Order: sequence, then structure tokens, then C-alpha cells
Amino acid sequence: MIITTTRSHRPSVLVLTCAAALALASWASPSHAQTVAVMVNGEPITNYDIEQRSKLTFLTTHKPASRQQVIDELIDEKVKIKEGKKFGVDPTASDIDQSYAAMSSRMRITPEQLTKSLEAQGIRPDTLKARIKAEMVWTSLVRGRYKESLQVGEKDVAAAIQVNGDEKQQTEAFEYKMQPVVLIVPRGSASAAIEARQKEAEALRSRVQTCADANAFFKSMQNAAIRETITKTSADIPAVLREVLDKTPIGHLTPPEVTKQGVEMVALCARKPTTVDTPKKREIRDKMYAEKFQAKSKSYLQEVRKAAMVEYR
Repeated sequence: MIITTTRSHRPSVLVLTCAAALALASWASPSHAQTVAVMVNGEPITNYDIEQRSKLTFLTTHKPASRQQVIDELIDEKVKIKEGKKFGVDPTASDIDQSYAAMSSRMRITPEQLTKSLEAQGIRPDTLKARIKAEMVWTSLVRGRYKESLQVGEKDVAAAIQVNGDEKQQTEAFEYKMQPVVLIVPRGSASAAIEARQKEAEALRSRVQTCADANAFFKSMQNAAIRETITKTSADIPAVLREVLDKTPIGHLTPPEVTKQGVEMVALCARKPTTVDTPKKREIRDKMYAEKFQAKSKSYLQEVRKAAMVEYR
């Protein structure tokens, strides 16, 4: 039943004006943007969520995404997070902040600079953090639940190498024993101080003939340090550094490089051929793992999407 009431007098112009102003304010306010567009398992996706994710997608891909593509992505994230909670996978705010900081580090900026960069584009940091959380949950779920089926055997890698005609590259690898060395330069030092330490490093290169020499020099030297011996294979080292190490005589120091710590070098203690792992084997193994992961991730997501309650408003 509809109940209506009437007044004995007409509303004043002031009342009408205030009512219109309030209506306009409510339309322009963020609450209007919070209108629910989709419900996923009882959780809302608002128009504001869609708008924010659209901006983030354009920022990261430089391509506009359709509204439905953005909605599908947000639906996927909702079901991923719900599935994660079912298996006890629920990253804390601290976990997400650490991942956010790691992302900014890879971009060679601080988390605060990343936040400011996002805000300059009209994107809230929480929009990116929501995507980070979903990725963390899903990666952990897929790897945890399907660990055995995702493994790549050495026979599979060897077969792939043979098919690609890369048998020679399988043995073109070394195991390196190294001791990192640093001549410390305080942050903010003048360029003259850095140049002086570089000259000092070059002079030491001609004097060091063995790792024993390196230890004797750098352990007694002020504002210098030599670390414990580490062992790495060619597959663990970037191509640029591999090239430098392969050109460095055993027992000698690599050319000095200026870093945040100061002037750094590496004392090469040993270098011997190995077939345990090679850059080519690592590359093929990682590629095969990624293909298996993507296939399993896709089928798993389809499974949980089918079971999800999705309601468009």
C-alpha cells in the first residue's frame, strides 16, 4: 500500500533550492561512484572499482580495456581470493605492503614515489594492492595444489634441447667460486672521492694474483670489505657478468664498478665446466614451467568461476 500525505502550504523557494543542491551534491559525491555493478559471491564490485581498475590497466598496458574486460578481471580476483581463504591462503596487509615495496624497488623508486605516481594518474594505491593480493593468492594456490604436476623433469629439458638443436649449449656452462669485494664510499661523497677509490681499485687489480692475496689486502684495509666465498653456475648469473668472469684470469679481480656501496669488484677463485645447469637449460626449464603453470591456472580458474554466484545489477 502506498501512503501519501499533503501539506497545507507550498514549500518555500529556500527549501526547494536546498533540496536541489543536496541532490546534486549526492550525485557528484564519491558515494554515487560506489553504486554496485556486480555482486560476486555476496561481495560487491562498484562502478568506482571498475573506473579505478580501468585507469590502472591503461597505465600498465597503454591500451584501453572494455568495461566488460575490466569487470571480468575483477570477478576473477574475487573468486581467487575466496578460493584462497578456503585453503588458508590469505596474505596479510604487511605481506601486500612488502610486495608493493618490492615492485617499486624493481622500478628503482621508493614505495612513496610509486604511490605519488599512481595518485597523479587518479589511481588509489589500494587499487594496485588489490591486484597484487589476488596474484599472490592465486600463485600460491596453483603452486601449492598442483606442485607435482608442475614439475619439469631433466629428461623433458634434455628432450627439448635436442629438438631445438641446442646440444652444444647444454655443456657451455661453468661453476664459479667468487669473493665479492667492496671499497666503501660514503653516500653523498664528491665525484673526486669516487674517482680516487676507482684508481685505488685498479692499482689493486694488478697486485692481486690469488684469492689469498685478495683476503690479505682487503681484510686489513680500512673502509674495505671482502665477503665469504660464494659458488654460482652460469645459469645463476646475468649474461653481462658471465662475460666479465669468463675474461678474468683465475685469482684476479674483475674491473671495478661503482655501486651504492662504493667501488665493487669480484675476486675469481675458481672456474670449472659444469653440466649441472646451464643458461639454456634454465631458460627452457623456466619456459616449460610457465606453460604448465598457465595451463593449470586457466583450468583451475574456469572451475572456480563456474561455482561462483555472479549477479549483475
